[in-house]
Amino acid sequence: MPDGSDISQARWRLGVAIAQIARRWRVRLDQRILPFGLTESRWLVLLSLARRGDGVTQKDLAGRLAVEGPTMVRTLDWLEAQGFVERRAAPGDRRAKTIHLTEAARPVLQNIEAEAAAVRAEILEGIPEEDLAMCMAVLDRVAQGLARTEGGA
Repeated sequence: MPDGSDISQARWRLGVAIAQIARRWRVRLDQRILPFGLTESRWLVLLSLARRGDGVTQKDLAGRLAVEGPTMVRTLDWLEAQGFVERRAAPGDRRAKTIHLTEAARPVLQNIEAEAAAVRAEILEGIPEEDLAMCMAVLDRVAQGLARTEGGA
């Protein structure tokens, strides 16, 4: 049975590991997607819209991705110029715009998803499903703890 210092060391390492893994995952995926002309900020917007539904306001999308409004506007300007998204007037609020994926974005999203699947297969190779399930259960509890502390802060 580990002593108290081992437990606190594991708790400290968890936060560091999550941050490092998230960064490395994004860097690896970014390298694979760069040939499509998309930076991380651009492919994250497309994936967010595809996975969590489009038709959200620019402000909500910026909050979803934890970026500042002006940064989101520049990213959306580029994506709109490429024909991947379109802005529409929000119902009931003429000042707000909702963001929608276009048909031109679909093949790009397929490429992003294919590269993401390839990266997942590479980095998770050899890890049993039971281990992944246990890891996800722990990470889900960590996420719940973060949500509780964010709500109370």
